[in-house]
Amino acid sequence: MALITLSLGSNIAPIEHIRLCLDALHGTFGDLQVSRVFESEPVGFKDARNFYNLVVALNSDWSPGDIQTWAKALETRHGRRPDTPKFSPRALDIDLLTVGDQQGVVDGILLPRAEVTHNAFVLQPLAELLPDQRHPSCGTPYAELWAQFDLGKQRLWAVDFTWRGQLISQADRPIAYAAAR
Repeated sequence: MALITLSLGSNIAPIEHIRLCLDALHGTFGDLQVSRVFESEPVGFKDARNFYNLVVALNSDWSPGDIQTWAKALETRHGRRPDTPKFSPRALDIDLLTVGDQQGVVDGILLPRAEVTHNAFVLQPLAELLPDQRHPSCGTPYAELWAQFDLGKQRLWAVDFTWRGQLISQADRPIAYAAAR
């Protein structure tokens, strides 16, 4: 069994699609570790809606190719077409980030995925979910990578999000607000 991490994103009915994706992941793989959900401004997109992004960790003995095939089939069931341009709105985007400590091209997939260290919407939820877990290539814990990360123009913020009747993500709250409750 390997610890597998996936990045989930949506900017078309994101609450609905993220919930359905979590249901499918749980139904297929069982127990999940789920990060907070972040709303983020699109990176590389022009005039697109904001995304909801999160990271999920699970244990599985599936190969990277099998996980990728499953994820792409789920994206397709949610309306994503393989011929859609790269920077287009999407109901569901599932990216395989890591499979244990595997590195390099495995089943045609580059592991770990480069977005781990390049995009705040991947690294921040990953660092919160698995702060002491080490990046397979550089060996640095995700929390340390996040502490060193330069946001530049990337903007994201945690949002309230419920799944299966439970609050799994809570928006950042100003201290004054929290003290007033």
